[in-house]
Amino acid sequence: MEIGDRVDCLKGIGPKTAALFEKLKVVTIEDLLRFVPRDYLSYEAPLDIREAQTGRRVTLRGTIQSYVDVKKVRSLTLVTCTVKDGTGSVKLVWYNAPFLKKVFHIGQTFLFVGTLTIRGGQLVMEHPEYYTVQQYDRLMESLQPVYPLTEGLSNKVVTKAAANALPLLEQLEDKMPEQVVERYSLLSLREAIRGSHFPKSTEHLAGCRSRLVFDEFFWFLIRMRLLREQMVKTENRFHITDWSAVEEWKGTLPFSLTKGQEKAIAEIRSDLCGATVMNRLVQGDVGSGKTAVAEMAILAVIKNGYQAAFMAPTEVLAMQHYEGVSRDLEPFGVRTALLCGSTRLSEKRRIYQELEAGKIDLLIGTHAIIQDKVIYQNLALVITDEQHRFGVRQRARLSAKGNDPHVLVMSATPIPRTLAIILYGDLDISIMRDMPAERKPIKNSVVGPKYRAAAYKFMMRQIQEGHQIYIICPMVEASENVEAENVIEYRERLLDVFPETIRIEYLHGRMTPDEKNAVMKAFAERKIDILVSTTVIEVGINNPNATVMMIENAEKFGLAQLHQLRGRVGRGEAQSYCIMLCGTDKKEALDRLQILNESNDGFYIANEDLRLRGPGDFFGVRQSGEILFHLGDIYNHADILKQANDAVAYLEKEGYPIGQLVRQEDLSVVPL
Repeated sequence: MEIGDRVDCLKGIGPKTAALFEKLKVVTIEDLLRFVPRDYLSYEAPLDIREAQTGRRVTLRGTIQSYVDVKKVRSLTLVTCTVKDGTGSVKLVWYNAPFLKKVFHIGQTFLFVGTLTIRGGQLVMEHPEYYTVQQYDRLMESLQPVYPLTEGLSNKVVTKAAANALPLLEQLEDKMPEQVVERYSLLSLREAIRGSHFPKSTEHLAGCRSRLVFDEFFWFLIRMRLLREQMVKTENRFHITDWSAVEEWKGTLPFSLTKGQEKAIAEIRSDLCGATVMNRLVQGDVGSGKTAVAEMAILAVIKNGYQAAFMAPTEVLAMQHYEGVSRDLEPFGVRTALLCGSTRLSEKRRIYQELEAGKIDLLIGTHAIIQDKVIYQNLALVITDEQHRFGVRQRARLSAKGNDPHVLVMSATPIPRTLAIILYGDLDISIMRDMPAERKPIKNSVVGPKYRAAAYKFMMRQIQEGHQIYIICPMVEASENVEAENVIEYRERLLDVFPETIRIEYLHGRMTPDEKNAVMKAFAERKIDILVSTTVIEVGINNPNATVMMIENAEKFGLAQLHQLRGRVGRGEAQSYCIMLCGTDKKEALDRLQILNESNDGFYIANEDLRLRGPGDFFGVRQSGEILFHLGDIYNHADILKQANDAVAYLEKEGYPIGQLVRQEDLSVVPL
């Protein structure tokens, strides 16, 4: 058997299981070996019920006190029973697990693992894992891997498959230069992969993960260096010298531009008039007015006789940009079109013809605007919004649609400057820190679970005033349940809290793009009052009518991500609110969230987040949404990112032929 063989060559994996693995992009045995657990569970000694803290994962040893009750609540099957020890009792709750009625009987003793909460004065544990005494004794001896899953594929199956694949690890080649491994005292790649699946200890796991994160950052930075060499300063073929239309528009605006906007526009203007092509990142906090800056660059380019393209990561965001930008630029005669995957075929054909003929000045859309059939007559400016959501190759494909057009990329993710310089090394950076004066600061509150009922009442008043609500659930899988179940179950519970007239829907990452777009469109059109969602809404929805963002278990998110989430509100004239509901009373968690309570400045928050993490916090809260690395997190692993950057610089200084490390076709895997 070879490491490149398909996973169904392994014992116990048939065609159906292989198809499930393929959904997780695990096709070969090497893919499986590199399929690293997303978390690890350690099983501690059980606590007495009276000693156990709420809001944290604990183990309780309890005796079944009541019969198992199974009842239907709308589409859910609710399973409950009560357990006790000599110090207290806990109500256990499972969803859609009626078979448990045959598992638990009065007088039996089990160990239950889960998170305690208080409801109606009673201790409750939802979806606990359960083990016999003998099973639990074995678990306490090791760290248990927890893998990303898809529906139908259990953690047990993945763990067994990984164990069966380990003997083939000896075939894996380590392409890291030996001098880098020695200089930075890295574990061997084989040891790191073996230990990432089945670590000997927490310390061993940290070393294994460190090596894998180092590799991810190192190969990313190598590819960035090589791409930068390909994208050397190119001669400016589109000199944008006439800015009279921009000055005219600025004079008619009902508000003054911020200093950050003025500076960014000046830097863009200098680039567009300069000797070389612009490659610039505008990094601005949520609500800092980046779109207005982009519009001015677009207007200048079009009034100088050229075309522009604007690419957004989702159809809903593309549509919102189209509505706003076309409205703002229409008085200047700018002809705008929208092109997305869902655009009707007849409309697509019309756009293709008019774009090539030069009858469309600005094309806004998703990745559909870089398809082969899309031909521009004289494309001079390419803009990508939320740039980290696109691959470098996608950006390059859009650039290739013109004859070396100017490139402007925008991001609302506030990354500390020291890290931004490393990550966006091929771009000049403009940072917009200040907010437009007319923006009302979001009012924040950090509260415990006892505040939930009061929060629901507050939301009801906001809905009665005509506003809308977001509720965010963390993407944390309870046992082996998929994240979709969390938002679906939460919505079911809300239906019992709010009147039937309140329209409540859910949104999660496992929905199809069409389903997600339909829900976001309905929310934007005020057809939904409360949207229960995972972080999928972090980018891609702009609803000025939404005034409340409540984040459940806020302590499970990184600070920068929480700041991004609350940026979904505060976009209209009404006062907006962010309620961060903390699932624990631990002081360090509450203190950390107070940073958000005290500041709406994303760059300050990003730096504080970085400061609080400490070096190599592998088990801390992982960010999502800024740079899409599989394992690495630029906040948790900032020290490793800097180390990997140092390693690349060291190889260059030593004259190492880094161009031989990566094949040309492999440049497409750069996550940026």
